[in-house]
Amino acid sequence: MPVAKTIYMDHAATTAVDPRVIEAMRPYFTELFGNPATMYGLGRDCEKAIESARITIAKAINAAPEEIYFTSGGTESDNWAIEGVAYANEKKGRHIIASAIEHHAVLETCQLMKNRGWDVTVLPVSNTGFVDPADVEKAIRPDTILVTIMHANNEIGSIEPIAEIARITRSKGVIFHSDTVQTIGKIPVDVKALDVDITSASAHKFYGPKGVGFSYIRKGTRIEAFARGGGQERNRRAGTHNVPGIVGMGKAIELASESFAEGSRLHKLAETLWEGLSDAIVDVHRNSPSENCLPGFLNIVVEGIEGEAMLLRLDAKGVCVSSGSACTTGSLEPSHVLLAIGLPAEVAHGSIRFTLGRENTEDEVRYVVKEFPGIISILRQMSPTYRKDCREAGGKPYAV
Repeated sequence: MPVAKTIYMDHAATTAVDPRVIEAMRPYFTELFGNPATMYGLGRDCEKAIESARITIAKAINAAPEEIYFTSGGTESDNWAIEGVAYANEKKGRHIIASAIEHHAVLETCQLMKNRGWDVTVLPVSNTGFVDPADVEKAIRPDTILVTIMHANNEIGSIEPIAEIARITRSKGVIFHSDTVQTIGKIPVDVKALDVDITSASAHKFYGPKGVGFSYIRKGTRIEAFARGGGQERNRRAGTHNVPGIVGMGKAIELASESFAEGSRLHKLAETLWEGLSDAIVDVHRNSPSENCLPGFLNIVVEGIEGEAMLLRLDAKGVCVSSGSACTTGSLEPSHVLLAIGLPAEVAHGSIRFTLGRENTEDEVRYVVKEFPGIISILRQMSPTYRKDCREAGGKPYAV
């Protein structure tokens, strides 16, 4: 029987487009539909809209407008950062450093470069998902050309010490890329304060449209063009601009910058959710750090149950969550992030991720706290892997 209302708690995967963003985009689908590369008035109007969005985005992250490059989203921006820097700097060296919990858009591109002759060092993280800046410093070699460490993890929400790492890369003359897809639009991001060289962003993570994003590339950074065949984006990223998408992204980041105060409320909601679930369910464990974590993030594991089973049961109750990250949902492999923080593979399979957004309410959290324990009880009775002693008593926490 369908539920009356959908409770959406998967904002790290995507967000609904803000109605104000849709209104800003609407004219560029029908009336102002020109190609911004053309010289007549209709095209020039679109070019002006693009440049206005560029200025808005630059202001939001404390960059110069000429340091903003429009892309199709976070994946393209991540790919470009790694491939572009690698090829532009290969005479200096062929060594790249990344962390074990990077998004697949980063890790798979690093693997591609490794297959093409580059050397890649993958750094470990703590059991709460943090990179140690000392490990970065130890890993840098004379031939290191790029360090890529995400600003915040997309599965557990850990916010990395980016400014501290940047001080090291700056002193060593190494280009530093940070995947900021999960942070831009959620928390204040100041690229000058972070002192990074390149970042990546995607509009649909902050209530903008899908299929559009941007790269911040510090002036003077050596990086090759990623797409060829036109002079767009100062000859670095060819292709006709997605004008409605770019306009929408500009509006979305402007609105996001006005609502960072929401972070405190989302943090409290996530804590309320955790307290309710941990009180009602035995052998449930928190993977998201309690400090230095993105607001609204709660990643947990429930022993003896597959994440997909919990996800589908919650879906039947009208609650949308994720098992691991959205990009790996459907994979039979446990989350590489949870393995990297030390969870055994059989435990990592039982992960579920709640990521709250600005429309979530206390009533919705209370609904999940009320319904989820019953789901766990049913699934554990069916589970061949959950220990008998845990069914009958409180059980013991897993060992990391």
